[in-house]
Amino acid sequence: MAGDGTEARTKPPTKPRTTRNRTKPRARLRPPRLTPRDVLHAGSAGLRSRPVRVFLSALGIAIGIATMIAVVGISSSSQAKLLRELDKLGTNMLVATPAPAMFSGQDTKLPKEAPGMVSRIAGVESVGTTGDVGESVRRSENIPKEETGGIALKAAKDDLLGTLRASVARGAWLNAATARYPSVVLGHVAARRLGITEPGQQVFIGGRHFTVTGILAPVPLAPEVERAALVGWEAAEQLLGFDGHPTAVYERSADDRVAAVRSLIAQTANPRTPSGVSVTDPSAALQAKAATEGAFSTLLLGLGGIALLVGGVGVANTMIISVLERRHEIGLRRSLGATKGQIRIQFVTESLLLSGLGGLAGIALGAAATAVYARAGDLPWVVPLWAVTGGFAATLAIGTLAGLYPAVRAARLSPTLALQAA
Repeated sequence: MAGDGTEARTKPPTKPRTTRNRTKPRARLRPPRLTPRDVLHAGSAGLRSRPVRVFLSALGIAIGIATMIAVVGISSSSQAKLLRELDKLGTNMLVATPAPAMFSGQDTKLPKEAPGMVSRIAGVESVGTTGDVGESVRRSENIPKEETGGIALKAAKDDLLGTLRASVARGAWLNAATARYPSVVLGHVAARRLGITEPGQQVFIGGRHFTVTGILAPVPLAPEVERAALVGWEAAEQLLGFDGHPTAVYERSADDRVAAVRSLIAQTANPRTPSGVSVTDPSAALQAKAATEGAFSTLLLGLGGIALLVGGVGVANTMIISVLERRHEIGLRRSLGATKGQIRIQFVTESLLLSGLGGLAGIALGAAATAVYARAGDLPWVVPLWAVTGGFAATLAIGTLAGLYPAVRAARLSPTLALQAA
């Protein structure tokens, strides 16, 4: 028994087994996930149910974007036309004219040999010459001599047309035969002021009638030629008392020789008095105009931005009203398991769709307005890609900002209160 007792004392007592009520942890409820298709469907539901309100709200966005696209497109189209003209006319022409005397204020005269000397400069490809003739140009002898309509009379050599890269709209240019007889070619502005529409008609110059043999097309690089009547060099000397001194020497040089020719042309045209020669680049005006084209469109762009901002305010107002009207729908979705984040995504998506539709409509309207303007003004139709992408990105940014507050307000609605309010 002692052994039994010792054995009993050495063995640890066994604890009675107790059964604990272990409860399994409850599985957390996970909200349903929305696919992009579900988000688009939920976001467009409000738009489909209120088409008139959607149209009016998107109209403000469309007007703002259309204004911005049209302003940029019209400016770019005009600039493209100028650059096209520059490519056609070239930027390698210089004009040498008499410079005003320093003290007398009168123009000095270029030597009669100036055109020939300029043509011998290395790199010069062609030379054209005009000289002022002190006679009036009138439609008939019955018109007073003082009423010239601002039309100048110039003597011209037959190489002038090629140097200017000009063309004859109707009729023919002066040639070796007509340059010696009383014939005249009119610039298109001079022809319009005289009322001459076709070759064969006559004008009154220096006490006799001259027959119009041609009418020039516009000459952008020489506006003084557009407003003048041009007679042959020999006819001007023999019939009108022209002294033979050129007043404008036009030269074309190779593109890589323009700077070198410019530095030599003054002392070459008038070696005795180089300071009496003024050298200009007629293409510089077109280049400056092309560079500054659209400078006056800043104000219109600002107005378009204001219209776009007003359109964004209209979208925000529409979304707030939509939230107030759809509280029952929001409460029902929340009670069925929709999260606050899903409610926010729904209303932000609706705002983005609303502003995106307005942006697309505005881009189409702006591009159409640019096309109409370009067709009416004979311009190339140009709508820059950056204007389209930038304008659409602006609409999406405004749509996001306009939808944030209504989306947050919708997400904060209590499901029970929303259902009770319904």
